[in-house]
Amino acid sequence: MDQDYKQKLVRFYGEEKRMPSYSEMLALFGFKSKNAVYKLVEKLMDAGLVTKDSLGRLLPTGALTEVPMLGLVKAGFPSQAEDMVETTINLDNFLIQKKDSTYILEVDGDSMIDAHIADGDLVIAERTENAKDGQIVIAEVDGEFTMKYFRKKDGVVWLEPANKNFKPIYPENDLKIRAIVKGVIRKY
Repeated sequence: MDQDYKQKLVRFYGEEKRMPSYSEMLALFGFKSKNAVYKLVEKLMDAGLVTKDSLGRLLPTGALTEVPMLGLVKAGFPSQAEDMVETTINLDNFLIQKKDSTYILEVDGDSMIDAHIADGDLVIAERTENAKDGQIVIAEVDGEFTMKYFRKKDGVVWLEPANKNFKPIYPENDLKIRAIVKGVIRKY
């Protein structure tokens, strides 16, 4: 499978959030006939990069959306370079275990900065109504939503920020756990 075709397909899928139609593939790959597109689609299917739904529309497989994982990088003192073993990782599968109960929120504020969650980051949250002491949660406290550490000790529950400039939140009326934070995404 020509990597150029795969890269163009991945780029289109990333930008449009859908697979291209046969007509769009004509222009995308510079083909002159739909027969050439048909043959390429067959090769993509044989390579396991795409599949078709019940209506015949193209769908990406995990193999198309995987990102190369090259190995480890030292974050301490430099060391001699070692041969890196290349594998791939599907970010969706790595970051999201329960797709039907997971959503993403953009962080507004810096009350969780010492937990390495900054203003503008994206958090991956998994819906639940229960949390354990020490988990980072999305909670509704007295009618307002916030993200903090969930704390529970001797029957008392509160929300604790990860920034010394903020005070813990003790609910006046009620506290409902809406989700647990499962991951953080930051773009540089």
